[in-house]
Amino acid sequence: MTTIPDNEHGGTTLLIVDPQNDFHPGGSLAIPKADEDAERIAALIKENVRSINRVMVTLDSHHKLHIANPCFWESGDIDNVQPDPFTIISHEDVKQGKWRPRSFIKLPVGETNIDPAVFGDMDKITDSNGKLDINKYASEYTRMLEEKGLFKLCIWPEHCLVATPGHNVVPCIREALEEWSGKTGRSIEWEIKGEPLLTESYSALKAEVPICPKTSFKQHLQDKLLLSDRLLVCGQAKSHCVNYTMRDILHHWPEEDASKISLLTDCSSAVPGFEDAATKFEDDMKSAGVKLCTASEAFES
Repeated sequence: MTTIPDNEHGGTTLLIVDPQNDFHPGGSLAIPKADEDAERIAALIKENVRSINRVMVTLDSHHKLHIANPCFWESGDIDNVQPDPFTIISHEDVKQGKWRPRSFIKLPVGETNIDPAVFGDMDKITDSNGKLDINKYASEYTRMLEEKGLFKLCIWPEHCLVATPGHNVVPCIREALEEWSGKTGRSIEWEIKGEPLLTESYSALKAEVPICPKTSFKQHLQDKLLLSDRLLVCGQAKSHCVNYTMRDILHHWPEEDASKISLLTDCSSAVPGFEDAATKFEDDMKSAGVKLCTASEAFES
């Protein structure tokens, strides 16, 4: 028996952004309505197995010493005092020494960290011997982040740490994915995001401050999405990772084909306190020609 590679073009692709335990009630960065969102996503998959041609799932994936985690930082005044979750650390805070990287921070051996062809002027972040100066890097990183006009560095509760239960896909969606794969003979396409220690990735397609090829725009992922006749997007959170993933997709999508993309509005919710960002995101998507619909409307003729 010959196995034929599935290089099918067209059809409907379902993109599920970060459907992980830590974003659900009981998780470290819980979104109150995420369980209900997940149940609707699972039902959509189970009820439309033959109508969904591809499923792509992103996984937020962090290490404990990630730059947006408390353990990376300490007070400039009191050693071993870390910032509380949801602390905003500005470039000015770092310049003035209010917050600084912990002095013991070390990068993984052999990791491709910062590529000058991607990051830019290495003199701003290295010492006289050409080695990375973590304090200079923190200052330059926060400056570059703010220069983009979207974010200041937000310290998040530790979440989606690799190999922890919080990193796993929430059970109802995992069950639906396994059922879809078993019935269609197709595999889930997984995309890891957020793993490099020294930058953040709200979008699944690129880091907020690209520092190496791994964190630059993922053209291979965009190319796979562009094979779709329809792209349905859902997951967590509507205020952050769904938001910025869709913005990057749309930025590199043919303008005349924006209506091929649908945001499943009842399959994604905002991080508490960031509801305005989610509302603006929906408004921007609608204005750009993206379809907004509920899960039950996704396959209506």
